[in-house]
Amino acid sequence: MKKRTFLKTTVMAAAMAFAAQAAQAQVKIALDSPPDLEGSGSYVWAHTFGEYLNEHGLEAEEYQRGALGGDDELFDQISQGLLEVSMSPLNIVGSIDNTIYGLRLPYFFEDMAQVDKALEEGGMLAKINEATTPEGVRVLAVDTVGQSSGIFNTKKPVKSVSDMEGLRMRALDESQIDLYKAWGADGTIVSWAEVPNALQTGVADGYMNPAFVPLLFGHTDFIKFFTDAAVTPSLRIAIASEDWYQGLSDEDRAIVDDAVAAANKANRDWLGTQDKVIDQLKEAGVQVETLDQAAREEFRAASGPAYESELLSKEQIAEWEKAMGK
Repeated sequence: MKKRTFLKTTVMAAAMAFAAQAAQAQVKIALDSPPDLEGSGSYVWAHTFGEYLNEHGLEAEEYQRGALGGDDELFDQISQGLLEVSMSPLNIVGSIDNTIYGLRLPYFFEDMAQVDKALEEGGMLAKINEATTPEGVRVLAVDTVGQSSGIFNTKKPVKSVSDMEGLRMRALDESQIDLYKAWGADGTIVSWAEVPNALQTGVADGYMNPAFVPLLFGHTDFIKFFTDAAVTPSLRIAIASEDWYQGLSDEDRAIVDDAVAAANKANRDWLGTQDKVIDQLKEAGVQVETLDQAAREEFRAASGPAYESELLSKEQIAEWEKAMGK
């Protein structure tokens, strides 16, 4: 009887260990956009990454935006090792180290090739991870979500800096509010989930985002004007649990690294298909303005306070300049 009980207990323990190992083996990927391979560069990255893992023996599953919590909750889960991968905003790791905010400097990068050069050849991705990995968070990649960001609003065409006067723009944080003020507008911090209501009630008149955003999120019923100002690259990041990453075998870690490379390539290839988005905006009833060189230089000059804020030091900006070969 004792022998039978012992065997039963041993089998149960083994089963529980196997179940735990199986659960641990699944790579959960928290999405930050609708699963649209044509309209969402972030989803292109996440889907390619997950498919590569699945094809090479690591089970991965996508979780819809919001299913596992908001950005802050996902960040906490990543840092605690409860979630493997999350598609997230840049500022989520800026709370650990502000170096990443170099990617948000207005009119600093000309294109994604310069971003990639600074991150990889210039070593800025490694530098960012030097600060974030001790806190349990690894930045796997910086992904593009569309062409460079422009200015959307519900009220009027914006053809110059002076046209920003009277607009109240949705902001990500205080630094973006400062940028809007430098342009003559006001800013208010609004969570993305509340943006449609804010735009319809007048709490905010617009936002700064790449051209695809109102199309992907269904905002063209109330967004009526877009200025193709090309202010900053439109970027998100893929973050991973450092505990999970370091707990992988050498073989599995190599698969993850190769999945990142495959996802990066797919994401950059996708960016090359996005020229059609401007026409799609026009078809949806959005009036599109393209800045001439004089107006673009005016916006660039008015953005000076972003380089003198407390968000980044002059030394950090110089590091980014060196990394991109300026």
